[in-house]
Amino acid sequence: MKTKLTSEQREQLLKMLKARFEKHMNRHKGFEWAKVRARLESHSHKLRSLYEMERTGGEPDVVRYDKKTGEYIFVDCSAESPSGRRSLCYDREARESRKEHKPKGSALEMAAAMGIDLLTEEEYRELQKLGKFDTKTSSWIKTPPAIRKLGGALFCDRRYDHVFTYHNGAESYYAARGFRGKLRV
Repeated sequence: MKTKLTSEQREQLLKMLKARFEKHMNRHKGFEWAKVRARLESHSHKLRSLYEMERTGGEPDVVRYDKKTGEYIFVDCSAESPSGRRSLCYDREARESRKEHKPKGSALEMAAAMGIDLLTEEEYRELQKLGKFDTKTSSWIKTPPAIRKLGGALFCDRRYDHVFTYHNGAESYYAARGFRGKLRV
């Protein structure tokens, strides 16, 4: 991943983030764009990760503020699992374990390359309180080590107006399963 955005990419990204911020005030009641932008500008190295979230279809938006650290938390808010991050198995070990029909990559490897983290089950459920996400797709979530050690991985979706958590072999991958990420700025 490139480390620096051009000034044009940077301004275009900030403009897009501001428009999304203003359109979806329900996701961040009481937040002010000027403060979010100031935080982004003082941590400009994080813009590359936000750019990658946007480029892969994540539509990142601010959903939380951490009072202890002063960080804003951006999460992928696309209606469905980001289109540029699908058909991935869970992690490198799972990808390498496949003898044939290997996926193009894995969720954990791609997230690391983008500088973001997968959502936990709790974070995924919190996101679902802000709208209806993954009604036709599903998203890998951060899997507890005990489950992963046994070969499994977790994913979530929303069906029948309810959020479900499921399990699958970590090596599995589907055209309708991707992952949602978060970035602390």
